Amino acid sequence: MPVEPPPETEAAAPAAPAPQPVEPPFRSPPKMPGHMPGMHGRPQIVPRAMAAKENFVEGDYVVYPTHGVGKVERIATEEIAGHKLDLIHITFEENRMTLRVPVSKARTAGLRKLATRKLFDEALALLKGRARIKRTMWSRRAQEYEQKINSGDPMQIAEVVRDLHRNAGQPDQSFSERQIYEAAMDRLAAELAALDLTDKATAAAKLADYLKSIQRGANSEPETIEDDEGAETVE
Repeated sequence: MPVEPPPETEAAAPAAPAPQPVEPPFRSPPKMPGHMPGMHGRPQIVPRAMAAKENFVEGDYVVYPTHGVGKVERIATEEIAGHKLDLIHITFEENRMTLRVPVSKARTAGLRKLATRKLFDEALALLKGRARIKRTMWSRRAQEYEQKINSGDPMQIAEVVRDLHRNAGQPDQSFSERQIYEAAMDRLAAELAALDLTDKATAAAKLADYLKSIQRGANSEPETIEDDEGAETVE
């Protein structure tokens, strides 16, 4: 008997492709020091104040916003990537660092000469005032303090010292408060030392004695002020 061929079977349907992993949505990086929170908590970079136009010469003591007091070692024309640039060489002895700033960019970079004695005395006078503490999270206040320090402006740096200084009988500073306070004191001491033609240790001791001599009365408690966004939490 003839053998019948096996019945044809339908081809199996191709397997459904495996689900592809879905990439998580992009998230902005965490806020870094120097950023200021803006509307809806978004970090905003506040532009650095532009220094007045000044002429620098070899031997000048200068202030660079993010590094503090340095000394102009020389001003020379150098060729970089085929372009000739007039560069200010600034040395920072404490950090053993040399910074080169184009003369054409010095003003926008915030490079300035030392504060006048009158301006520095005005900064010291701020230390006699009452501390002004914003009603906001400490992390945001810390960012504002760091931005003030990195502005290179002695008035703003003095505000940080004033707000974080503690008198006898007041609660001790937290670790992070102490770090920021010491950084602000270091910047003031460095500029005072250059003005007084002395060393930074002597200037720091002079500042410490000045703070101790300030007599604050019954109204010495910090003044609490509202945050720009109306936050009400104080850490």
